[in-house]
Amino acid sequence: MAQTDNKKFFENLSGAGKAIAVLTSGGDAQGMNAAVRAVVRMGIYVGAKVYFVHEGYQGMVDGGDNIKEAKWESVSSMLQMGGTVIGSARCNDFRMHEGRLKAAHNLVQRGITNLCVIGGDGSLTGANLFRKEWSGLLAELVQQGTEASQKYSALHIVGMVGSIDNDFCGTDMTIGTDSALHRIIEVVDAIMTTAQSYFGLDWLKNMIGMVFALNGEMMLPTVKQDAVFYLSVCASDWVLIPEMPPEDGWEEKMCQKLSATRSRGSRLNIIIVAEGATDRHGKAITSSIVKDLVVQRLGFDTRVTILGHVQRGGTPSAFDRILASRMGVEAVLALLETTANTPACVVSLCGNQSVQLPLMECVQMTQQVQKAMDEKRFEEAVRLRGRCICYILFVTCSVSNFNVAVLNVGAPAAGMNAAVRSAVRVGISEGHKMFAVSDGFEGFYKGQIKEIKWADVGGWTGQGGSLLGTKRTLPAKHIDKIAEQMRKYNINALLVIGGFEALECLLQLYEARSSYEEFCIPLCMLPATISNNVPGTNLSIGADTALNAIVETCDRIKQSASGTKHRVFIIETMGGYCGYLASVGGLAAGADAAYIFEEPFDIRELQSNVEHLTETIHPCFYVNENSNENYTTDFIYQLYSEEGKGVFDCRKNVLGHMQQGGAPSPFDRNFGTKIAAKAMQWISKKLNESYRKGRVFANTEDSACLLGMRQRAMVFQPVVQLRDETDFVHRIPKEQWWLKLRPLMKILAKYKTSYDISDSGHGSRRRSVSIGR
Repeated sequence: MAQTDNKKFFENLSGAGKAIAVLTSGGDAQGMNAAVRAVVRMGIYVGAKVYFVHEGYQGMVDGGDNIKEAKWESVSSMLQMGGTVIGSARCNDFRMHEGRLKAAHNLVQRGITNLCVIGGDGSLTGANLFRKEWSGLLAELVQQGTEASQKYSALHIVGMVGSIDNDFCGTDMTIGTDSALHRIIEVVDAIMTTAQSYFGLDWLKNMIGMVFALNGEMMLPTVKQDAVFYLSVCASDWVLIPEMPPEDGWEEKMCQKLSATRSRGSRLNIIIVAEGATDRHGKAITSSIVKDLVVQRLGFDTRVTILGHVQRGGTPSAFDRILASRMGVEAVLALLETTANTPACVVSLCGNQSVQLPLMECVQMTQQVQKAMDEKRFEEAVRLRGRCICYILFVTCSVSNFNVAVLNVGAPAAGMNAAVRSAVRVGISEGHKMFAVSDGFEGFYKGQIKEIKWADVGGWTGQGGSLLGTKRTLPAKHIDKIAEQMRKYNINALLVIGGFEALECLLQLYEARSSYEEFCIPLCMLPATISNNVPGTNLSIGADTALNAIVETCDRIKQSASGTKHRVFIIETMGGYCGYLASVGGLAAGADAAYIFEEPFDIRELQSNVEHLTETIHPCFYVNENSNENYTTDFIYQLYSEEGKGVFDCRKNVLGHMQQGGAPSPFDRNFGTKIAAKAMQWISKKLNESYRKGRVFANTEDSACLLGMRQRAMVFQPVVQLRDETDFVHRIPKEQWWLKLRPLMKILAKYKTSYDISDSGHGSRRRSVSIGR
């Protein structure tokens, strides 16, 4: 597809006369139901018939009632459900030619020539084999007397990866991974509290500590990356995974590490063991082996917790609901465009964009990982596995002893503490003396500054809010006092973690350089705000946790209405003038509409939405707090209440500051940890570059930067260059990527709207897209 052809709307791709079947195969994963829902509703929306295939490939082989036409209402209330409502099963019959012949017969009987498969690489490989054999299978059916017209001559396949392992090459995240991490983190947080509780008892006075060996993937045959993820989000002391077997002598090194953490005041240790972990010689390393090792060599009282299938359970996270919904829509768009010569594709996530990639290329690269491990080419296995697995150990630099201060600015955001912990420990490991500033720049000018040590940030990763304290105070009014404190403590670099106020603070410090040389030092900002309204980054620390809080609340609200028909909910979210939480939260929760400042609305649209309500069950409408000066949440609530008399009743919920609270999500813990580590490495580099004649002097634009996530990359951007991208009056970026997701929410709520397929990444399978993660 030529680039100029991408700019078109999906309504030009009609599904009339087409039949699409959707199935889930292999192990279940949270978010599969959201994907099924999106395929069904998008398929029906474009005029196609959509069929459920119950019990995976087994249902396709058995036929009968296992293959049923899906209606719009068939997928209502599925979004928040874990597992897979349409069932999944291992199917030996489909591995045999006779089984695939039966499956082809069952599909042809219903005119189904488009298949959407949600599963792992094995399930997708089986689907591709089925597609390749299709013409031959049809020929056999004709010989047996089955009618098969020319329009059934090709089978079109699109895959979505549903797996908690995140082990499929070609996508940054698989459906279910984020939810599994939520379950794991909940367990680990609980274990940490019980371990801390036992430490002080009299009968354990002589116990050095407790070590918990957590088997990350007890049910899985090889990997996985989940275990790697734990190292940052759980503050683990040691991690053992198949892709990176430890060097010989790892036992002694691990024990030394555990002892060292004790000497720094740690009250417990956590060791992560992934199933399939081995040493360099292929000898299995299990949690029981690790436990015996720790007990025998260190005498630590040790407990083993095996997480097992709990990782697959529970409701899907906000991330998985959004990911699965986007992939489901993209899968239908892909099927509408396929031809007889189009190879099977898989819908993947690249940065924040849905893309289509050749299925078998991704499968082959995934299989190469295992081959590299079998042949003991571990470095290649890590490279093939991708970025998630490569960030285990921080690279230390040989630098002079500089003083680096870290502080939080603005409103609290979950994940701030993980970022501070990471910055402090990476800074110390690189030879810096780290200083913590309490209460933002207000505490700075008041002299609330003290050195912070390694042990001081122990256990911070899972803590919500801001343990350093945070204020919205900007530095300009007290710039002279702040400069005085900079001189007093000889601060050589500054790391500011916060939201829009943090950006304004860095701009003010940059402007103050002309008058105060104290600010001619490396200045770095990390975006941390639930509103996600900072320019220069697609995501901010804390936004994911806030989305999960919104989704969990909405789930409970819907549950409360399960026995009441025709009830409408108006839910107000935070975010200032930024509609990110309302829009993306609405998509994740299955809302009917979200009213935001960025897309003006009027009374005609409100009236249209009221008329639409009779077609939906327990509809929710999200209202951003500053969406409109006159059409406020109260106004919309009163309008709906009045117009709905005799048809539905209305309820209002203002979520308020609960969106800022709670323990950080796995994503925010990991994001905060990694982005802070990268920031400290940048600071170390800038300190070395700007150190001249016994002092640090940095006054160039690129020495005052915001570190943000752009697509798949972490990018340092001079804050002065972000001015042109910023609407300072409304405190939002002038362009916001998530606005392109808003039509999806309306489509899945049965509103007629247009959707630019170039926004979804559609057609990208024909572009040059790297499938390494």
